[in-house]
Amino acid sequence: MPISLADIVANLPSDESWGPPTTTDALVGGVPYAPYSKGDKLGRMADWTTEGKDREGRGGRQQYNRNYKDQQVYGAGTSSLFAVQVAEDESSFSVVDNTRTSTKSRGFGRGGATFIRGRGRGGRDQRGGRGTFQRVGQRGGQQNGYYDNRGGRGGRGGRRFGGWKDYDKPQRNRDSSVNIKPDWHMLEEIDFNRLAKLNLETSTGEDIDSYGFLYYYDRAFDRPPVKNNERKLNVVDRVAYNVTTSQDPIINELAEKDEATIFATDNILSMLMCAPRSVYSWDIVITRTGNKIFLDKRDGSSLDMVSVNENAADAPLEASEGNKDSINFPGALALEATFINHNFVNQTVIESDTSKYEMPHENPFYNPSEETEALASKAYKYRRFDLSLEKDEDPLHLIVRIELDAVVKNNISGEDQLLVIKALNEFDHKAQGSGGALDWRTKLTSQRGAVVATEMKNNSCKLARWTVQSILASADVMKLGFVSRTTPKAADRHVILGVMGYDPRKFAEQMNLNLSNGWGIVRTIIDMVRGMKDGKYVLVKDPNKSLLRLYEVPAGTFEEEDDGAQEEITEEGAE
Repeated sequence: MPISLADIVANLPSDESWGPPTTTDALVGGVPYAPYSKGDKLGRMADWTTEGKDREGRGGRQQYNRNYKDQQVYGAGTSSLFAVQVAEDESSFSVVDNTRTSTKSRGFGRGGATFIRGRGRGGRDQRGGRGTFQRVGQRGGQQNGYYDNRGGRGGRGGRRFGGWKDYDKPQRNRDSSVNIKPDWHMLEEIDFNRLAKLNLETSTGEDIDSYGFLYYYDRAFDRPPVKNNERKLNVVDRVAYNVTTSQDPIINELAEKDEATIFATDNILSMLMCAPRSVYSWDIVITRTGNKIFLDKRDGSSLDMVSVNENAADAPLEASEGNKDSINFPGALALEATFINHNFVNQTVIESDTSKYEMPHENPFYNPSEETEALASKAYKYRRFDLSLEKDEDPLHLIVRIELDAVVKNNISGEDQLLVIKALNEFDHKAQGSGGALDWRTKLTSQRGAVVATEMKNNSCKLARWTVQSILASADVMKLGFVSRTTPKAADRHVILGVMGYDPRKFAEQMNLNLSNGWGIVRTIIDMVRGMKDGKYVLVKDPNKSLLRLYEVPAGTFEEEDDGAQEEITEEGAE
């Protein structure tokens, strides 16, 4: 019996809606709800990279998720209610033919390299040629070696060029050198790109006064060590002072005499002048009192430590970043390098009371009535630099305290030459964070230039600071020692492999170090502080970004910490 349209209309539901009945099981407040297991971890709200078959096996985010499997996705414990079922013909479709070819790969030339597209094990069975070129992304132990874009074999000592995978590495989150407190007020934020464009020509400076004494350098360290008879780095206990600017009695006297407007030490000033090369966080305390500005460091500041491979492409990792070798943490390496530098200077001089270079005044920080330890070879010079501009009504002078380590007789003229002595250290050229460094024991003599060039790359900031300090001191020679561990696992035993001498100004040219840019940075920061009221300010290098931040802080900041540390020392002495 045919059904009329009127009968169909008459049988429609009488309510306003039509279709399947609505259930309330999957609704929460009228909103569709996807149930999940209580054991699921709440992670990303949405992850568009975990699905999609065309990304599997090609690295990218899928490669990242295989390396970090502990990162859970919301609702991973149950099947998604909203997953779209892809038809079979769509999933098998691919623009590029990715079917596996025969085992015979096509080569070119005699013993030429073979190109492989997939993510195979790396041509372990391939023969001849300079090696098998392959996409980076496999584990290094499954292939013959990494290769650079020139076709040469990289291996462990070769260079591994970053490519499309490097963008996927998790960004490192380093800690700030100082705890930023809520009552600190940020005044300025300066990007390194702006700092790199600054420029200020200034004079070579003039000496105001000199203090301390210097021993003569032992030229025996300039000769290469005899085979199988390495020189050990010995612990030489000598007293050396690292007094901050505002606690220096000589600087306070010069400030009272109105000899300059700005006061600093070479350690602090070099960090500010080389700021664009820095990676790790650091901070400088700036105090303005009237028209005087003092650049200070905190007790235990990172400025007192010697960093290791700070500028390396793959710098040493922290424990939280997966480094299981505690002696190769950045902090442990910095302590080791600082220890090496202190002892290396004391070991490379000839201590003699009858043959030493005396300055006009004695060491200003040594009190013979209270201290009995022997003094280290150290001279302090107070030098003045003119930072004035043509538009300035009054001259703007800076006084900096610089340090010299030794003196040596010139072979030709016989005149005394002033030295700055520093030491580079090798921890393990095969370990993570070595930055592709060569083995110093085998390459320092035959490939000296390559060793120094690698150190310029991995320790650009540290070497630039040392060079600036040498130029500020008007030193004739900068001696660089090369110190290595006795064994890679022994961080407390070292050997001296060699010493090289450089003219600081020529060394600066090799490093592409521009002192005029450094003076421009100093003048810019000083002009900022001069435009503010009297008080205390802190300049902080951001730990994870290439920028500086200037904070205004309360007057008593850092003083409570210093008092607390002194009280603890007093209590320990009383016990």
